Amino acid sequence: MSHPVLDVIHARRSIRRYRPELPPETLLRTVLEAGRAAPSGGNSQSCHFLVIRSAAVLSRLRALVEACFASMEAGPDTYRSLRSSITLSKRGGYDFTLGAPVLVVAANQRGYGNALADTACALENMMLAAQALGLGSCWINQLHWLDDAPPVRAYLEALGLDPGETVCGGLALGWPDQSPAPIEHTGNRVDWIDADVELPG
Repeated sequence: MSHPVLDVIHARRSIRRYRPELPPETLLRTVLEAGRAAPSGGNSQSCHFLVIRSAAVLSRLRALVEACFASMEAGPDTYRSLRSSITLSKRGGYDFTLGAPVLVVAANQRGYGNALADTACALENMMLAAQALGLGSCWINQLHWLDDAPPVRAYLEALGLDPGETVCGGLALGWPDQSPAPIEHTGNRVDWIDADVELPG
């Protein structure tokens, strides 16, 4: 079945190469409004978005993130993407923003049980809005992993993150500089339950 919303969902890809020019503010605001319109537990609407467009701020944040990861050691059970961030940081020149000219830092209240879920809904809305507008985006986890790393935390609070907030995720955003290939979806199992079952014993 084809439908404009479904077409956008199926066309969206994680973009990892971006052109350097900033998208117009009108497009960025449209993307952010899509995030603000996302559902939240109890309609709490407690997400907080820091929209970083300053090249100087992004450069400083990249350096802080690289230094923090470079000081870490990956163990055998380290999550694959975190292990990659640590390894690349030790080599130098690591850019967790993927060269995007805009980084959206998505935060929510510490101790709020729905913080990650609400923020994930908002980030997904923004990724779909970006796709619909011809922009590229990619979910960014690194600031979530470094939420309590003192140098990163201090800088984010200086930029406007509240002390009572936790970074739940982020979004690289900009004009794509790649044409990603279609993806065959073979995971994400679905079981249809159409009748009750008897429990053993």
